[in-house]
Amino acid sequence: SRRSGATQGEILIDNINCWGLAMDDQRNLYVSDYGKHEVRRYQLGEKIVTLVAGGNGKGDGLNQLNYPTYLFVDRQQNVYVSDSSNHRVMKWNKSAKEGIVIAGGQGAWSALTQLSSPQGLFVDTLGTLYVADSLNHRVMRWTQGAKQGTVVVGGNDEGAGANQFSNPIDLSADRHGNLYVADHWNHRVQRFSIE
Repeated sequence: SRRSGATQGEILIDNINCWGLAMDDQRNLYVSDYGKHEVRRYQLGEKIVTLVAGGNGKGDGLNQLNYPTYLFVDRQQNVYVSDSSNHRVMKWNKSAKEGIVIAGGQGAWSALTQLSSPQGLFVDTLGTLYVADSLNHRVMRWTQGAKQGTVVVGGNDEGAGANQFSNPIDLSADRHGNLYVADHWNHRVQRFSIE
């Protein structure tokens, strides 16, 4: 068996339509609830649950989300959310009641100011956002405070070529300047040097 040392699973959270997970340096677990259009922080030891984004029903207001998917939490416990059906990425500062649109939010087209169903994301140490712009088949980079993003990879129509994607769904990077992209509908993972 490949499961050496596996133990019985412990249900931490139930009755949730969960999608994205993230953990901060204090070992708090963040979970996006796709059905309730919100993100909550779970302090696992104390069983304390805090609403950190959304929670005001489905919508496009600054205090709302519309099908939140992937999450990223920085060292200051700011929460970045792919607000997929609003075609935007939002940043919710710790304890904020409203989020800030930091990418997209201008409709679901392919201009550099737009995203179409953003999914996986991360923010580097300089505050630069990288996001899988899934239905535009590209990965975008938005520097802090930018009004538009730049295409890092993809954006050459949907396809299976070397610099093409078919619904990139998630991404990650390493400290050597490599970007890894889950190319969902092409059933592959691609690596790019982005330094």
